[in-house]
Amino acid sequence: MAPSVTPAVLARLRLAAQWILPASTSPSPGPVDVVRWLTALQGQDLPGALWSIGLRAPGTGRAGVEAAFNRGDIVRSWPLRGTLHVTAAEDLGWILSLTSGRMLGSMAGRHRQLGITTPDLNQARDVALALLEPPGREAGPGSKGGAGVTASPGASAGPDGRSCGRATRDELLGALEAAGQRTAAQRGIHLLWLLCVEGSLVQGPMNAAAGNGNTQFFVQADHWIKDRRVLERGEALAELALRYFRSHGPATVKDFQWWSKLTLADIKAGLDQVVGGLESVECGGTRYLLAPETAELLGGTLPGARTVLLLPGFDEYLLGYTDRSAALAPHHAPLTVPGNNGMFKATVVAGGRVAGTWRKAQGAAEKQREVAGVVLPELFDGLSPAQARALERSAANYANFLGV
Repeated sequence: MAPSVTPAVLARLRLAAQWILPASTSPSPGPVDVVRWLTALQGQDLPGALWSIGLRAPGTGRAGVEAAFNRGDIVRSWPLRGTLHVTAAEDLGWILSLTSGRMLGSMAGRHRQLGITTPDLNQARDVALALLEPPGREAGPGSKGGAGVTASPGASAGPDGRSCGRATRDELLGALEAAGQRTAAQRGIHLLWLLCVEGSLVQGPMNAAAGNGNTQFFVQADHWIKDRRVLERGEALAELALRYFRSHGPATVKDFQWWSKLTLADIKAGLDQVVGGLESVECGGTRYLLAPETAELLGGTLPGARTVLLLPGFDEYLLGYTDRSAALAPHHAPLTVPGNNGMFKATVVAGGRVAGTWRKAQGAAEKQREVAGVVLPELFDGLSPAQARALERSAANYANFLGV
């Protein structure tokens, strides 16, 4: 019989499974280890995604996470739910092989509204791949990249004005416009989305020259991603299920279905292969699956009761589940996701429960209330003196991550 746990214990088990607690792993993982463990972490807010990785890789600064992008070890694309996520470069292709069909189907109506046809997508692909043709690999008649395209002036253009194998979003949109493809009203963004979902493009190296360093260059996926894993469909279904429950569990099948957007038939096909390697617990009459090593924590003193953590707004600790009530009280949800608009504020998490939100201070008066010179907490209730000290330590860790 599966052991029964409280929601508070469930939440702290998730902290451990997601490598958020300082003692979750030994030795400390690096950025690539973190991303590979989580399989995919939500990444539409790039600075937040960098901190999601950094807080799980103690001692790693922002520059260390950026270096993993620049080496091509991790990438950002749209592999799940039509939303930007960070994945290990080697994993992106096989995840998209499972999820792209349903994502494309869900967006078909919107693309008809935008007037995006198959010939339009074919032209956009030719233009983008030609613009991103790496130096020394000229596109010829038989090349996937098509004819050469001159890059617009900018950080990604060489001295002769040609592409250096990478381009900003604006440069890609400019090239599409020059080829006769309308990009206004988000049509251009949807074309880029389609090219990424089909696996032609990916966001790779950081663009230090624009957007306060908070943007990336687009690159050719085939050129940028080395040693990609190729899995048969059944193997891929099993892999995704196992890695989700190991890194996010305790979680339910419904959580996994929301996170992956796979059909229940596909989920069953994957789980049937791996469920024997998972443990289960019960909370409120519901069965949750988790990794055996996470379940072993129930045999001793479960860590995390005294922790006060600073998580970014779209962290997997909340976004990895459809039911977030173990960590987020229903009456605090409107304070965390105002108007239920899908925009999650950065959270203060005390003992596994969301205890407030935080942001950077604006103006002199707010800066006087900053913690460690970087964080302005907005707590739902007060903190004990011990929790206040823990908050200061977490803020100092965030400042060290930023290098300030």
